[in-house]
Amino acid sequence: MSGELIWENEGKDWPNRENSRFVKAGGLRWHVQIGGKAIGQGPVMLLLHGTGASTHSWRDMLPLLAQHFTVIVPDLPGHGFTSPAATNQLSLEGMSRAVQALLVALDLQPAYIVGHSAGVAIALRMCLDGVVAPRGVVGINAALMPFGGFASQLFPVMAKLLVLNPFVPRFVARRAEDKIAVTRLIEGTGSRLDAIGLELYRRLFSSREHVAATLGMMANWQLEGLQRDLRKLTVPLTLIVGEADKAVPPEDARKIKRVVPHATLVSLPRVGHLCHEERPGEITQIILDRCQSE
Repeated sequence: MSGELIWENEGKDWPNRENSRFVKAGGLRWHVQIGGKAIGQGPVMLLLHGTGASTHSWRDMLPLLAQHFTVIVPDLPGHGFTSPAATNQLSLEGMSRAVQALLVALDLQPAYIVGHSAGVAIALRMCLDGVVAPRGVVGINAALMPFGGFASQLFPVMAKLLVLNPFVPRFVARRAEDKIAVTRLIEGTGSRLDAIGLELYRRLFSSREHVAATLGMMANWQLEGLQRDLRKLTVPLTLIVGEADKAVPPEDARKIKRVVPHATLVSLPRVGHLCHEERPGEITQIILDRCQSE
């Protein structure tokens, strides 16, 4: 496969393709899906995927949420079909500014934000910086805590070394052609996906540009500032936790709940990091219940 994903090729049968459009904002050409109620007729909900994912991770939830909201689902910078990003756009602050630029270009402000993993960090950074003021944020297996001890120093350095080596994204992309390797990668998060879900991840990780953005995001991701600021959060926060998550320790959510005002925790047994792909109907209902209570 070539470096970038080609919409006319890899995207020809992309989930919810009928809702896709391409928008220029913040120096990027974004792939964004907008579905649901006509703009102005329903509250706006922004869905932010995690590191290494794309719009596809919301494929089963978008149609369900679209019955109640105007739903905005972008591919983050360098991910999926959004154009490759500069290094400074792959940090938490850079991602937050980039998403803000997209919202300005769309002339839309979210009433609710739902994030998965690192997408939750982006949502909360935007809230704390005052660039969005949603009625509530829902975080699914939120990745908000930095690595502790020596790992906090070692991991970013290793990720930077990997992303600086031009052969690493190429190697990973070639490895992704092995469906068994992709299955093992997903199951390593504690989740089990159907054949369609696995094929979409295989397609993503067969792209050198997508892999490079994933590694670059990991290399530039610093959460210490966010962790210090979480006490200042005034937006109601719901944390959905898959108790079988092997990527983000479920205990992290309980730590966050102790320091974040207005935080609510919803625990789900026997699902992993990609629980919104494993149980989209159940996760959607939790979101609707929380939005109705705000």
